[in-house]
Formats: sequence, C-alpha cells, structure tokens
Amino acid sequence: MGKVVTASDADFDVVTSSDEWVLVDFWAPWCGPCRMIAPIIEELSEEYKDKGVVVGKVNTDEAPEIAGQFGIRSIPTVIFFKNGE
Repeated sequence: MGKVVTASDADFDVVTSSDEWVLVDFWAPWCGPCRMIAPIIEELSEEYKDKGVVVGKVNTDEAPEIAGQFGIRSIPTVIFFKNGE
C-alpha cells in the first residue's frame, strides 16, 4: 500500500527538498470536504507509489506557518510540488 507522508512546520523540508513530484493535501480534521477527499488521496498514494510521486498531508491546524507561507486560505487545497516549487 502507498504511504502518505505527514508534514508539519518543523519537517516540511521533506517536500521542499524532494526532486520527485510531491502532491500535498492541506487539510484539517474538522473540515468535511477534507474528510471526503481523504480516501482519494490514499488511493493516489497507492496508485503512484512506484511512479515517482510522493503524497503528503499537512494539517493546517497543526502547521499554520506552512499554510500561511503558501497562501492557503481555504481547505481542502491540493498542490503539486517539484524541486520545492
């Protein structure tokens, strides 16, 4: 099964330092739409685990600095990163 990487303010460099594609789901536990897409995010992690795509999640309640840095104003927000951009 694919693995979804959880990133926080302290270890978001796991995303910015990767030279692979990284799909990041910005979410919060109280967000209904976030809970609705969670199974899809899990499926994507499984589908793309051998294709050079890392799937990560950032809880915006626990990582407000990262959410602010990327201008996340509504959730869920899904962003692709490559080489930290």
